[in-house]
Amino acid sequence: MLGSEWAGKGREMEEPESPRGGRLPWECFSAWLDGVCVVTFDLELGQAMELVYPHNTRITEKEKTNICYLSFPDSYSGCLGDTQFTFRMRRSAGQRSIFQDNEKYNREAPVTLQRDPAHYYGYVYFRQVKDSSVKRGYFQKSLVLLSSLPYTNLFHTLLQLIAPEYFNKLEPCLEAVCNQIDRWPFPEPGLSLSLPIMGLVLQVKIPGHDDLLETNAITDHQKDRLDPPYHISSIHELDLFRSFQSVLMNLQLLWELVLLGEPLVVMAPSPTISSEIVLALTGCISPLKFCSDFRPYFTIHDSEFKEYTTRTQAPPSLLLGVTNPFFIKTLQHWPHILRVGEPRISGDLPKQVKLKKLTKLKTLDTKTGMYTSYKPFLHKDKTLIKQLLKGLQKRLPSSTLSLLLQKHLFELTQSFMLPLERYIGSLMPHHSSITPWKLKGCII
Repeated sequence: MLGSEWAGKGREMEEPESPRGGRLPWECFSAWLDGVCVVTFDLELGQAMELVYPHNTRITEKEKTNICYLSFPDSYSGCLGDTQFTFRMRRSAGQRSIFQDNEKYNREAPVTLQRDPAHYYGYVYFRQVKDSSVKRGYFQKSLVLLSSLPYTNLFHTLLQLIAPEYFNKLEPCLEAVCNQIDRWPFPEPGLSLSLPIMGLVLQVKIPGHDDLLETNAITDHQKDRLDPPYHISSIHELDLFRSFQSVLMNLQLLWELVLLGEPLVVMAPSPTISSEIVLALTGCISPLKFCSDFRPYFTIHDSEFKEYTTRTQAPPSLLLGVTNPFFIKTLQHWPHILRVGEPRISGDLPKQVKLKKLTKLKTLDTKTGMYTSYKPFLHKDKTLIKQLLKGLQKRLPSSTLSLLLQKHLFELTQSFMLPLERYIGSLMPHHSSITPWKLKGCII
């Protein structure tokens, strides 16, 4: 149980020294986060912004509206209890991160972990529980961390610590937490950092270029319980096996579509599942950077709704995660649609399913599967499937199976890059050498 004394430390943290000497207001905080939002449900307004902290955070009204809708699961999801998921949205024109060292950080960071100054990542902790004191009968509220950094694992771990305390103690708790983050060192690639929060110290490594090929996955035990030494082995990596378990038979096909930057919709029963699959897909071509657009969770209220659903032009190069069945009809013209169901409780792998034609995608009672006319060059890897099945039978932890998947996808991307390396190397002056990773590859 967390100590209660941390909550009263907000005021004594108001004037910390900057890790780099002279300190600007919220300088260290802005190196990690753009702001923290609280979204609640108002009987008259629907989703409404209850609080933005720090109070000087610059968010436009359009951005606030998008954040409000993206911070709640769709009404069709029926999420009770606590739910965590991720969204990504455009910043308004002229709205850029106030952190001044973006260029320096991006030069030193792997391309897959660079800051995204044109978008917000929203890391959401949503709680919906019965509450007789509320007119609607339910307590519904989301705590959202906004950042330009794709540190999915770190920020969701942080939310697991902050959100339950915040829902009990409200704004004083949030103020104390933000002041603690304002004492953190800057996220410098290549460094191991100690991050004090709520009486704990999180130990993290910010990957640099030399760490790009390392495969460290946080174990289930460390992730869920945060037992000492509170070590988070990866700030960004997801549980790949959990994310891909329902689509393993189509993994090679999905890898091809991501590599080609093809428009792909992921229709899922919850924002947690949609966002995990979309984020896992963007990372499946690592160490190449996914340079197309992606929206891990998207709603019909989003300001880009018309842009993405119009039939007057070809669908954009985009990975889109949705949960509302309305999108089955609205996005029926998209060339690739992946429909997934609830996680398999049995822990078994899905059976081989033939690719379905898009004409078979119906509005009601749609079966799970991959709907596409694309003919992949690669076939499913039977050896990989056998290894995963053997691991399940031995009851290996999900983190171990994720490492197996990560290695397979890395070798797949490497096999694609090697011929390009040889070709580009042949164009270079004699004695010049180049590796695929120095290309800082991107989707063309």
